[in-house]
Amino acid sequence: MSPQKSLLIIDDAPKNIDVLKSILKPHYTLRVATSGRIGLQIAASGNPPDLILLDVLMPDLDGYAVCKLLKEDERMRNIPVIFVTARADAKDEALGFSIGAVDYIIKPVSAPVVLARVATHLALNDRSRLLEELVLQRTAMLEKRTLELQETRMQILQRLGRAGEYRDNETGMHVLRMSHYVGLLGRSIGLTEPEVEQIGYAALMHDIGKIGVPDHILLKPDKLTAAEFDIVKQHCQIGADIIGFHESPLLQLCRTVALTHHERWDGAGYPNRIHEADIPLAGRMTAIADIYDALTSARPYKNPWSSDRALDLIAKEAGHALDPSLAGAFIAMRRDIEQVALQFPDFPLH
Repeated sequence: MSPQKSLLIIDDAPKNIDVLKSILKPHYTLRVATSGRIGLQIAASGNPPDLILLDVLMPDLDGYAVCKLLKEDERMRNIPVIFVTARADAKDEALGFSIGAVDYIIKPVSAPVVLARVATHLALNDRSRLLEELVLQRTAMLEKRTLELQETRMQILQRLGRAGEYRDNETGMHVLRMSHYVGLLGRSIGLTEPEVEQIGYAALMHDIGKIGVPDHILLKPDKLTAAEFDIVKQHCQIGADIIGFHESPLLQLCRTVALTHHERWDGAGYPNRIHEADIPLAGRMTAIADIYDALTSARPYKNPWSSDRALDLIAKEAGHALDPSLAGAFIAMRRDIEQVALQFPDFPLH
């Protein structure tokens, strides 16, 4: 059995209070206040009423002032207020509704009318609260599902990125380090967190096009011939073609990164020999991260470079292969970059 609803009667006339009490006491828990200020104190207590019956004509604070103060306070604004007054003018009613009252009962009151109006507004308020709770629950569920979808998306992109990486270095961490390096760089140049997140996801897909490069070229331990290197260069366009054209901003960015991460600041890169700011920012950022990680990672054909040596090369390539401002920002993050490398060491995939 649910507990009785609690009503607060605010009226400066004891006779009016007695009339309402005689009508409502058999059905509800009642509290009374003989002034607006006392009524506000009760409403603001730790146990607020479920509904307020409020007189209009009172000394000190009249009913309209009390109602305004109730609706301005976040703790009390959702308590339904019914004006109970002898003022029957339409303008008075309109004023009461405009400041937040839910109903207007004219004195002398009728018991059936009072009971019906109170029951109606208590039920409506219960439904409103239930709806708010449902909205909050659904919002929480949607937020949870959004986070799950984001995590799933990250995992899919990570695994697709590894699919290209797996064939030529058998490491599991290159794409993760790449994503973190790009994220650090994005924050250092003032990108927003959503922008950083998107570019970090896109960096995972930078070498997906290696899927289309023949093994005898991709896995060749010796120096590639010019013709073989031309085939390797095709992985940028292959990656862009694999990702394709989509309405999704993330997939558009993935395509951009796959296509442009080997373009050079001086225009001598591939596949389209674009230069400087014509290279999309995400491509320029990924290029730096890719070079650093390739240099500092062990491969069958080379030993890993030290961080100092790799950063020295990035400094030398600033203004040539690499965006000079981004290269400087990347070098300035030396400690953070080295922490990423320690956090995601290489390990064999099989």
